[in-house]
Amino acid sequence: MTSRAAKTVAFLALAGLLAACGLPRSGPSKREIFAGSVQKEGDAFVITVNDRVTRATSVVPALGFSQTFINAGIVGSDTIRPGDTLGISIWENVDRPLLGAPGTPATALEEVQVDGNGYIFIPYAGRIKASGNSPEAIRRIITNKLEAQTPDPQVTVTRLAGDGATVSLTGAIGAQGVYAIERPTRTLTAMLARAGGVSVEPEIAQITLVRGDQTATIWYEDLYSNPEFDIALRAGDRILIEEDKRSFTAIGATGAQSRVPFETQTLSALEAIATVGGLNSQLADPTGVFVFRNETAEIANEVLGTTDLTGPQRMVYLLDLTEPNGVFLARDFVIRDQDTVYVTEAPFVQWSKSLGAITGSLTTAATINTLAGN
Repeated sequence: MTSRAAKTVAFLALAGLLAACGLPRSGPSKREIFAGSVQKEGDAFVITVNDRVTRATSVVPALGFSQTFINAGIVGSDTIRPGDTLGISIWENVDRPLLGAPGTPATALEEVQVDGNGYIFIPYAGRIKASGNSPEAIRRIITNKLEAQTPDPQVTVTRLAGDGATVSLTGAIGAQGVYAIERPTRTLTAMLARAGGVSVEPEIAQITLVRGDQTATIWYEDLYSNPEFDIALRAGDRILIEEDKRSFTAIGATGAQSRVPFETQTLSALEAIATVGGLNSQLADPTGVFVFRNETAEIANEVLGTTDLTGPQRMVYLLDLTEPNGVFLARDFVIRDQDTVYVTEAPFVQWSKSLGAITGSLTTAATINTLAGN
């Protein structure tokens, strides 16, 4: 019976050792990742990050307005457009005026609407082209037409509403809607303020402006750090405010495994790790912090010092936080949209799991032996 028990123990111990390679884990080991590199006839380039690599890969999406948008001048607040509403008053220095009642020197024509073709109608002056003219120009036209019928008419023209030149604001804005371009709201920042400002964190707010067949996107904060981006608006502009959609995925021996949205315009590898709770002190191998990315051929060639690569390349960047400048490199290495940050488990973790499997097997064997003795 003792011999039988010994064989049972040996068998279970061996089974535990053989099962060690199949124990649960959070992902591949460093050795397995390197085994899949191009150098080992795999399909990904595994690159150890250094200062040159951080410089070559520090590409941040460029957002901003083209010169076409920047060079557009401020729209004249007094330029009349179809849809605008005018207030017109006419004074006549006669006892029997053309437009008003006897004894009434002034005649007020309130809310004269500029029609779709840009014209207004004034009694005794006829149909007048208002669109494209200023209130002063319209005043002169009306005066000239009335002078032949009433002596020395005095005319005033004011712009009551600017509904003829509007922009639309949608998305993460305080009050979505259609707003008139008026004297105080002729620039982008002024119009955003008029609509209540952005309703998402300013650090991750993006402004997209559509003008005809042209589209441009800019960071909200850049409007204030670069005054030239506070462009003049045009009638028909469509403005969309939305939250940054970029994200990265964190897996492995980190504080959390999840898809993580960007919280700032730029994000370093060190900040990405901190965002998910840092390295798991019970599991993580600080020498095995990997960033998986599909890199453009241009950047891949620069990183690898080659010129023959074409098309997107699978790149795996390795950060060793135990190196003297490892933390500095992680701080300088830029994380980009759709990156995967993976932290390997420390070698002792698998050893501990294997040991646990063996000791668990021994316990089971002892139980079997006890039962057999009974």
